[in-house]
Amino acid sequence: CSAPNRGPRARCSPVSVGPALPAHGARSVLPRSAKKGRSQQDPRARWLKAAILLLFLCAAAGGGLVVWSRVRTQDGIPEGGIPADGVTEVLAHRSDTLQDKFVEVPCSEDYESHRRFAGCTPRKCGRGVTDAVITREEAERIRRIAERGLSLGGSDGGASILDLHSGALSLGKHFVNLYRYFGDKIQDIFTEEDFALYRDVRQRIQQRIAQVFGISSSALYLTKPTFFSRMNSTGAKTTHDEYWHPHVDKVTYGSFDYTSLLYLSDYSKDFGGGRFVFMDADSNKTVEPRAGRVSFFTSGSENLHRVERVQWGTRFAITISFSCDPQHGIGDPGVTGHHP
Repeated sequence: CSAPNRGPRARCSPVSVGPALPAHGARSVLPRSAKKGRSQQDPRARWLKAAILLLFLCAAAGGGLVVWSRVRTQDGIPEGGIPADGVTEVLAHRSDTLQDKFVEVPCSEDYESHRRFAGCTPRKCGRGVTDAVITREEAERIRRIAERGLSLGGSDGGASILDLHSGALSLGKHFVNLYRYFGDKIQDIFTEEDFALYRDVRQRIQQRIAQVFGISSSALYLTKPTFFSRMNSTGAKTTHDEYWHPHVDKVTYGSFDYTSLLYLSDYSKDFGGGRFVFMDADSNKTVEPRAGRVSFFTSGSENLHRVERVQWGTRFAITISFSCDPQHGIGDPGVTGHHP
């Protein structure tokens, strides 16, 4: 069989070889002697012919068996996550425990269209993964904060967000302001200890980014949006639920210079699909989420990326981003001092 290399759903068509077989119920036109000879044919010869025919079919299909094993999903990526036109490499397996892993890539020109800040605007670009900044126990505590907040709302589709800075919370097909919606009752939902942990985690991630990219931590400013995400396999109801599209953070959010994600659940244990994919010209590089794992990278086109659709279970993470421009800086949230 053969199938196009692109399109939302590849399907194979039967390959016709040799004369057409008679339709069901049609009278055979073979001579009697031919019928007799065929019935007396050596079974091993029939088996050999069948094997040769199978090989021919595979050759005619141009690798049809492979095509069948890689039926494309609705987002154009095969079930195994390997694009038909590229190669996928795993940058970080879930089973790995990484002290620090960093891959340097050439910087894009995206930063040239924005004001440059000496000692901060990326001149060294790349992407890193570490399991040594946040512990699994801390990630579990952070996840419980997300679960409590998101339990108050949630999208009708497969992607819900909670932004503790602005108060934005998915609710049905829209967003509400958590702080205005619940008022003083917010203190019954989140504690000062929750916000203290949130600030501590943010500071440690900020320091690691500064260390790896050779800049001062004080030159980085927390920027918006910074938010929790909860993803599952529910179909999208609005464009806000379509999290799987490739994008560049610097293009989508002009204030972003450095992006980080803290994963709060485990790939293949808590959910299937949902891997983070860097889309390079020669191949894709995937990061398999693991609770406590931090993935961070410069926000320009050198790090075009996407997230695979979640196939089952629930994926939790928090996006924490930084700007070099102090005018785009935001403060940390708190019970009495949030920043809507």
